[in-house]
Amino acid sequence: MAKVKPFKGVRPPKALVEEVVSRPYDVLNSQEAREEAEGNEKSLYHIIKPEIDFEPGTDEHDPRVYEKAVENFHKFQEKGWLVQDDKEQYYIYAQTMDGRTQYGFVVGAWVNDYTEGRIKKHELTRRDKEEDRMKHVRVNNANIEPVFFAFPDNAELEKIISEVTKNEPEYDFVAPDGFGHTLWTIEDDTTIEKITKEFEKIPNLYIADGHHRSAAAALVGAEKARQNPNHKGDEEYNYFMAVAFPASHLKIIDYNRVVKDLNGLTPEEFLDKIGENFVIEKKGKEIYRPNGLHNFALYLDGAWYSLTAKPGTYDDKDPIGVLDVTVSSNLILRDILGITDLRSDKRIDFVGGIRGLGELQKRVDSGEMKMALALYPVTMDQLIAIADSGNIMPPKTTWFEPKLRSGLVIHKLD
Repeated sequence: MAKVKPFKGVRPPKALVEEVVSRPYDVLNSQEAREEAEGNEKSLYHIIKPEIDFEPGTDEHDPRVYEKAVENFHKFQEKGWLVQDDKEQYYIYAQTMDGRTQYGFVVGAWVNDYTEGRIKKHELTRRDKEEDRMKHVRVNNANIEPVFFAFPDNAELEKIISEVTKNEPEYDFVAPDGFGHTLWTIEDDTTIEKITKEFEKIPNLYIADGHHRSAAAALVGAEKARQNPNHKGDEEYNYFMAVAFPASHLKIIDYNRVVKDLNGLTPEEFLDKIGENFVIEKKGKEIYRPNGLHNFALYLDGAWYSLTAKPGTYDDKDPIGVLDVTVSSNLILRDILGITDLRSDKRIDFVGGIRGLGELQKRVDSGEMKMALALYPVTMDQLIAIADSGNIMPPKTTWFEPKLRSGLVIHKLD
């Protein structure tokens, strides 16, 4: 059963929130962070991407960079740009995009739920990325950025969301990217207790986004437990910060592929090979969007094509075999184009659906890429089925949007 707890969040005063908060550390590079933080000493990038305070080109893994993160985190607290709440509480965080709003609970998630597999993952993590985030959590002694969880819908928690969100929010603003962010504090003891009890009825939580952050936070928590001779199990480091959303609130968007060459084939030969496993319809110059599971959009030589996988090319009874990312990875990328490792092959790149299919067309028309493949998005039900079966999704399968804003709430480990 999922164990969560309220905590004393560290967060910006209302008047400063828009200056402090930022995009997550992993959605932009050092140069972009430098540009976004320019002229703003209160930007969280000084804590989560502190290489921006050094010469351009400074390695973000330089020990001085981690030290700078700690120095800046202390400075933000000394100057009152980040202030700790007096009381342990939960928070509700709402995000609005394209007129749709999703509401999540900001909670302390139990490290043991992660290590014992009740917080389920659907992606592999890379040790180097875990190590980087572990150092960041360790030196700051805090989870500066939250992890993004989903949980099976719960009627009582929905009721709490609708009650709490009738009140005046603590923060309510639209970020520069046009997405709305709203936060409410939950200080009422009865409601706090109810949230803790309702989460206890939920068998599993699912990592939607932030596999490396989850792994890092859990590993640091376990490390602190080992190092503490008086460890009791109720210390703050036994929990890490997450925003948990009811699964029905979330929508996964498409994650598409662009490839540099056709592996020595002419466009005609390439289409002939595709025709062995897919029904091909030429759609012309108008952008074509996949219309359902097992339907793909191909952009090649100035034209869009609909590709429909023929029966027998997918396995609807297998949580991985049913995925379009599996079908396309095996039958197009591997068998025709010779791309076997999606993580490391330099011939392929991935484009989040937030950029639109026009971005795929642009990258092919520019000559940078030879062809583009658009996929129908994975559903939350598929993600949960895969996590429950203990399977791992192929790389670059899911794209969640909007991303959680960093700096709305921070969780200290002591």
